[in-house]
Amino acid sequence: MEAIIKELGNNLIEHHYSLSSTESFTVGHFASSIGLVPGISAIYRGSLVSYQTRIKHDVLHVSQDIIDQYGVVSHEVAYAMCKNGQELFDSDICISFTGNAGPSAMEGKKVGLVYIGVAFLDDIETYELQLDGTREEIVHQAVRIGAMKILEKIREK
Repeated sequence: MEAIIKELGNNLIEHHYSLSSTESFTVGHFASSIGLVPGISAIYRGSLVSYQTRIKHDVLHVSQDIIDQYGVVSHEVAYAMCKNGQELFDSDICISFTGNAGPSAMEGKKVGLVYIGVAFLDDIETYELQLDGTREEIVHQAVRIGAMKILEKIREK
């Protein structure tokens, strides 16, 4: 387990912040990583992997208008995913991951373009990243960066 994931899990437990995740291109990697932290069941509510666009719309209730206008690899979809996930799981924090890990451009967007959304209590921020590497490397980088973004928010409180 990466040190940053363990640090995040321990901070969440210590501060009693409930957590959920909504993932697309990371296909549950964040959930499986955070799930390895001892004691995480006290605060981790669960995850929804909405890999296909119709699941983002039908299950996670991301507006079809937003998907049609901006594409699934966008700030707007990352925002909706974490906001709707926070409501779905009734959690203090929800992180979302949407992006293109390759092997080719998608929606005209380059491989490695990633959006992470973090709903932290009443605040929502999205982050745009351009990552390099293999599919696996891009997923690992995104999960690590997402964990760091949540830790930054905890430290700011």
